[in-house]
Amino acid sequence: MNALAQSGAALLGGVLRRTDVLGGGGLSQIVRIALCDGREAIVKNGPAPLIEAAMLGAIAASGAPAPKVLAASSQALVIEVLADEGGLDRAWASLGGALRTLHAARGERYGWSDDYAFGSVAIENDWSDDWPRFWAERRLLNHQRHLPGGIARRVEALAADLPNRLPAAPVPSLLHGDLWGGNVLAESGRVSGLIDPACYYGHVEVDIAMLTLFDRPDTSFYSAYGPLEPGHEQRLAIYRLWPALVHVRLFGISYLAMVEQHLIAAGV
Repeated sequence: MNALAQSGAALLGGVLRRTDVLGGGGLSQIVRIALCDGREAIVKNGPAPLIEAAMLGAIAASGAPAPKVLAASSQALVIEVLADEGGLDRAWASLGGALRTLHAARGERYGWSDDYAFGSVAIENDWSDDWPRFWAERRLLNHQRHLPGGIARRVEALAADLPNRLPAAPVPSLLHGDLWGGNVLAESGRVSGLIDPACYYGHVEVDIAMLTLFDRPDTSFYSAYGPLEPGHEQRLAIYRLWPALVHVRLFGISYLAMVEQHLIAAGV
C-alpha cells in the first residue's frame, strides 16, 4: 500500500505526509493520501489505470458526476477526493438524473476502444454493430468453459436465442458498466460521483439491470430517469446473467445459484 501511495505522490509531484487505506476495493488497492503541501487525493491501482482514467473522463464529458482525474500511469490512478456520506437512501432521484445524463452520451457502435477487466476476469469490448451478437459473444459465451456442463449448455442455448429476445439495434449509449450502490458516492441527497467504471457503449438497460441486482431504487429514481422501454422486465435476467457469471469466476461456485436463478427467470 505504501508503494501505491508513494506512486500517487510522485505523480502529483508532492511529498507524502499521510496514507489511509480505504475499504471497498475488492478488486484493487485504494488509498487516500495527504501531501505535505496540503493536497489530498485518492490513489488506486487496478487492471488498467490509464483505461479507467479515460472512462472517468468520458463520464465527466457526458455531464454526469465523476471524480476529476488528477494523474495516471500504467501503475496508478490519482483522482480527487469527493464527499460521500455512504448510502443512497436520500439520493435515488439524483442517481436517476445522473444516469439519464450519462446514457444521453451516444456512440456509433457497441463496445469500447479497449478491453478491460474485473480483477482476473477479462471484459471483451471489441466493436460490433450487432447488439445481440455482442452480448452473446462478449458477455455470455466467453464464460462457458468455466461452468458445469449443464449450465454451460443452457447459457449457449440462451445466447443462440438472443436475436429473438434483445433489440437488434438499441441506441449505443455510454454505460457505467459496473453500476451498483458501492460505486456511487453521494452527499446530502446528491450524487457526487460515479466511480470504478467499466464503460462501453450498449443498451441502457444493462446499467439498470446491474443496479437492481443488489440494490432497490425507489420510485424517485425511476421518475428522474424516465420511462423504460417496453419489455424491459423480460430482459433483466439476460443482462443480470453477465455479472452473475463474473461472480462465479471471481468468488467461486457458491454463485452458481445466482446463475441458475437468472437462467430460470429467462426461461432457459
